[in-house]
Amino acid sequence: MTTLERDSPRQTIRVDLGARSYPIFIQRNLLECLGKELRKLGRVGKVGIVTDRHLAGRYLKPVNRVLKAAGYTVLPIVFPPGERTKTLRSISTIMNMLVDARFERTSTLLALGGGVIGDLTGFAAAIYQRGIPFVQVPTSLVAQVDSSVGGKTGVDHPKGKNLIGAFNQPRAVLIDPATLTTLPAREWKAGLGEVIKYGVIADEAFFGYVESQIEPILKLEGAVVTHIVKRSCEIKAQVVSEDERESDRRRILNFGHTIGHALESLGGYRGLIHGEAVAIGMIYESDLARHLGLCDEGVVVRLRTLIQAIGLPTSLPQVTFNALWRAMQQDKKVSGGTVYCVLPERIGSVRIVPLEKDATRAWFDATRARPPRRGKNSTTTPRFR
Repeated sequence: MTTLERDSPRQTIRVDLGARSYPIFIQRNLLECLGKELRKLGRVGKVGIVTDRHLAGRYLKPVNRVLKAAGYTVLPIVFPPGERTKTLRSISTIMNMLVDARFERTSTLLALGGGVIGDLTGFAAAIYQRGIPFVQVPTSLVAQVDSSVGGKTGVDHPKGKNLIGAFNQPRAVLIDPATLTTLPAREWKAGLGEVIKYGVIADEAFFGYVESQIEPILKLEGAVVTHIVKRSCEIKAQVVSEDERESDRRRILNFGHTIGHALESLGGYRGLIHGEAVAIGMIYESDLARHLGLCDEGVVVRLRTLIQAIGLPTSLPQVTFNALWRAMQQDKKVSGGTVYCVLPERIGSVRIVPLEKDATRAWFDATRARPPRRGKNSTTTPRFR
């Protein structure tokens, strides 16, 4: 991967939520001035840095040094990497460390990492002393374009993803695109699954941009990367500003996630990583939309072709319908026992549809009757029951 440009202007996006509004700042080398940024936000006293072991080895010392130089007392809180860290046990660990370090309501938590760290930190901040401020410093593409924005925080339950949590908006999201140059290729591609999602749900022109820029995107070319991060954040910020607590419009952000979250849960959070599961979910949810007469085959083909070109998995794992349906019923978007799914009408427009079990089974059986389609760039999909 090539490096991003050394100097770049700051991009600012505002999440407009009245008294809970906050900025998203996008600027290369933002990590080097975190202390100054926290001062501008009015943060004082103690800062707990929540991160994982992989990121701690790369960023913890320099971030610690920058914050201490700005006058902060720093408490590192380091977890194993991966989705399996998103548990109530990890929350208990954070609580114990904050109590022992005598954190107060004026203290701050800083989420330095990907989506797992951001979700964990935000939930801990929501419940410690009934709420302390936190700041998102996302280092993965999934976190920068999606999970760090919008205030969804929480942990997983063995029977379902993100079933325990709270809405808790950060004081700011500080995005340093330079951190993306250190991502493993698999993590980078997985993040692009969420980027593609934004084009499908809200912006056909953005979807077309991603289609036309696959090579520079995969090479991590600076201007292109900054644009996809910025545009994704703009769409997320607009949707969240219109519907903070997911009562209506915000649910469109779940395109690909009804099936995607079910696949993650069925795999025990060991096989597919989040963006890969979402990519598969988007393909099969669009195919379900085609089956139900909501969109034409061209939508499915166009989406599958782009996901294949990125190098993400495109095939549904070997799972039974009953197992998949049970996992989908554990999703937090279920209401009154009904599974709701975001389905495309065309690229750039989706609708929220209640799923009937018999109709969904008929679609599932039809997909199993068709031979799998594999592109030359698509990765192997895990098998599980």
